[in-house]
Amino acid sequence: MVLILKAFSAGCSALTGIEAIANGVPTFREPRAKRAQRTELMLGILLGLMLVGLSLLIRREHIAPRGGVTVLAQLTAGSFGTGWAYYATNIAVTLVLALAANTSFGGLPVLMSLLSKDNRLPHLFGLRSERPVHRYGVVALALLAAVLLIAVDAVTDRLIPLYAIGVFIGFTISQTGLVRHWFGERSRRWMLRAAVNGTGAVLTATAALVFVASKFTSGAWVVVLTVPALMLLFSRIERYYRAVGLELDLGRPPERPLPSRSLVVVPVSSISRLTEIALHAALSLNADVVAVSVHFEPEQGAAFRTRWEQWDPGVRLEILGSPHRSLVHPIVDYVQRAQQGDRQIAVLIPEVQPRHWRYRILHNQRGLLLATVLRASTDAVICTIPYRLATR
Repeated sequence: MVLILKAFSAGCSALTGIEAIANGVPTFREPRAKRAQRTELMLGILLGLMLVGLSLLIRREHIAPRGGVTVLAQLTAGSFGTGWAYYATNIAVTLVLALAANTSFGGLPVLMSLLSKDNRLPHLFGLRSERPVHRYGVVALALLAAVLLIAVDAVTDRLIPLYAIGVFIGFTISQTGLVRHWFGERSRRWMLRAAVNGTGAVLTATAALVFVASKFTSGAWVVVLTVPALMLLFSRIERYYRAVGLELDLGRPPERPLPSRSLVVVPVSSISRLTEIALHAALSLNADVVAVSVHFEPEQGAAFRTRWEQWDPGVRLEILGSPHRSLVHPIVDYVQRAQQGDRQIAVLIPEVQPRHWRYRILHNQRGLLLATVLRASTDAVICTIPYRLATR
């Protein structure tokens, strides 16, 4: 009985991979369900033909597993010899396996995007690039795959039981869910459909249990720990998003917004074209505008105020001292003091943007640092006014 169960589970492992079509249904063109069904049917026919054909050939050639060479390589040598056909076939098998490795990259990112829509994974995984690719899911899968390969020292045979157990757990859950669906819907021939899915759930659950029992000390314990940990993670993420939704009153119309006084703060360090552009943008907001400048020495502040009054831009200037020679904290303290009451504060930070990225290191990142600290320490609206240099 144990031998039969192990053979049954090993045979079932050949079916792993068909779940990629079910996970990838959202990527099909309309009608998605029909196209996915036809693709699944063709995959099943091809898989069945190849398994039966390989079994017959292996029996004919009396091939048995042995170390150092795969069963497919033995079968190829027995059928074609060890000439050019042997090497061409093995190269073709290698290319097919490389293509098969792409299955996870096509299916798992889509599955992660579906989980993110259900608030069980970060919403970042639901974003798509200009091409219909979930790039963050692809990157996460690539990193996890690299970690697994390093952990098993690139012996992929040690990963097969882990992969099979995870797949069969997914199969069992999905089949059980379909049984519940048919019992709830009670549509035409629902009992037959429930029986088919129930049988499938029992078979896949049996295969998963056999793999866990027979491979537990060989690494199956990782899946036994990882699956509950992932379920706990999904639950915690969903709980977080639910709490955020309640706090933000998502799904309920908020109160009507009321106008309030606003103050626009413009940090300046010199009188230049950059300062002119920043003040012009601030004045266009029809709010109170104040320019703030940080100076370490009182004499520097007085000289800067003299030049400011000579320029006379029509904007009030506040000179901030900095005994600790910090350019960021005096502005942050000023914004925090200005936030008292119901007044809305906005900070417009002028920033130079060179034409080429390699020149960025030649400019200080004071604006980025100031914006980061203001977002962490205040409730002000932070805006960046870019000035793109024409210098090549």
